[in-house]
Amino acid sequence: MRGGLMVCGTTSDSGKSTLVTGLCRLLARRGVSVAPFKAQNMSLNSMVTPSGHEIGRAQGVQAAAAGVQAEVAMNPILLKPTGERASQVVVLGRPTEVLSAAEYHERKPQLLGLVLDALADLRARFDVVLCEGAGSPAEINLLDHDIVNLRVASEAGLRALVVGDINLGGVFAALYGTVALLPDRYRALVGGFVINKLRGDPALLLDGCEQLRARCGVPTLGVLPWVGGLALDAEDSLALDAPRAPGGGGAAGGGAVGDILDVAVVRFPRIANFTDLDPLTVEPGVHVRFVHDAAGLGRPDLVILPGTKATVADLAWLRERGLDAAVARSDAAVLGICGGYQVLGRVVEDDVESSAGQVAGLGLLPVATRFAPDKVTRLRSGEALGHAVHGYQVHHGRVAPEGGPGAEAFLTLEDGAVDGVQRGSVFGTTLHGLF
Repeated sequence: MRGGLMVCGTTSDSGKSTLVTGLCRLLARRGVSVAPFKAQNMSLNSMVTPSGHEIGRAQGVQAAAAGVQAEVAMNPILLKPTGERASQVVVLGRPTEVLSAAEYHERKPQLLGLVLDALADLRARFDVVLCEGAGSPAEINLLDHDIVNLRVASEAGLRALVVGDINLGGVFAALYGTVALLPDRYRALVGGFVINKLRGDPALLLDGCEQLRARCGVPTLGVLPWVGGLALDAEDSLALDAPRAPGGGGAAGGGAVGDILDVAVVRFPRIANFTDLDPLTVEPGVHVRFVHDAAGLGRPDLVILPGTKATVADLAWLRERGLDAAVARSDAAVLGICGGYQVLGRVVEDDVESSAGQVAGLGLLPVATRFAPDKVTRLRSGEALGHAVHGYQVHHGRVAPEGGPGAEAFLTLEDGAVDGVQRGSVFGTTLHGLF
C-alpha cells in the first residue's frame, strides 16, 4: 500500500475540496503520483469520465489538478438529491435507485466494502491518495454507519487533518468540539488542524492555536488565507449564495472593456450542473446573476435555463413564479441546457423521475422529451455555430427535435446527430460544458 491522507472538516463548505485540490496540484508539481478520493459525494454537479461513468464534479477538478484522468474509483458513490428527503444513488458511476435519507442510511454498511475496494485500487496505483471527507466526521448520529469520514481512514490505516473555517467565526470551538465528540479510536487518527479562510493578519490568532493544542493535544499545522476568485467548480448549490462581482473576471481585475453582457440564470430549486456557467463568471465584461422570479429577470442580454434534477417539478415552479411568461416575452437570447432544454420544448413525458406522464413545456422550441429508466452518461464533441465544442451528457430525458417552421440545428455531434436546436433567438442543447 502507498501513502494517503484523510482531509475532514468541521462543517460542509469549510474548504476540504479546495485543500485537497491544492494538495493534489502541489504534489503533482513535485513529481508525486497522486489521486483524489471521496467515498460518498452528495451533489447535483457531476461529470462524466472517459469511460462513461458519472462522478462528482469536485473529484473531476481534483483529478485535473493532479494531472491524471478522472475515473470512477475516485468517487464510488454519488448522491443526487431529487427532493428534500430523497436522492438518486449512483454507485460506481451508474444510477441504482432512489432512496430516502433513512433508507440510504440503512443501506450504507452494505457499501463500505465497495468503498474500501475503490480506495485500495487507487492506492495500489498511485504514490499518494488524498481522501476527502463529507460534512463533519463528528456527526454522532451517523457515526455507526459512516462510510466517508474517519471510519474509512481507520479501515485504510490513514491519518487525518481537520479543516475549520475561521470566516464563519468560532473556529477554535468548532475544531475542539469536533475532536471532543469523536470516539477514542477515531480521535487518535487526527494528526493536525488547518485553519482556513483567514482574512487579515495571522498574528491576531495570538496563542489560540497553542491553547487549542494544550486542551486537545492536536497541533495546528497551517493557517490558510481567504482567497477570493478561485473559480473552482463548486460541489453544491451553497456556492450560489456567494457574491459574484459584476463584470466577471474583468470587473474583479478592473479590466472589463465596453458594455457589460448581462446574463440572467434561472435559479431552479433543484438546479444541477450549474458549473456549466463558471466560464462565464470569470469572463471579462460578463455579469452572471441568478433570478428567482419574473420581477428579477429585468432586461438581460442572455437568459440561461440550466440543468435540473427535477424537470417537471422545476417547470411547475417556473410557472408559479411567472418566469415562463417573462422568458417568453423577453427580447434576450435564451439558452436551455439539458433540463433547461427540456423545459423549453413542446412536451415532457416523464414516467421515470416524477411519474407525471405528459406535461406541456414552454413551447419555445419544437422538441419533445421522453424520460427513460437508463441514464445517458458520455463524453461528446461536435460543432456549434461554426465552432468546435466538447462536453458531456448526463440525462434520463431524451430530447427529440420535431422540426417545423423556423427551426434549425445549431449543434451537431461527432456522429452527425442533431443535439442543439434553434428557433429565432431561442437555443437548446443537452451538452454540458458548452462554454
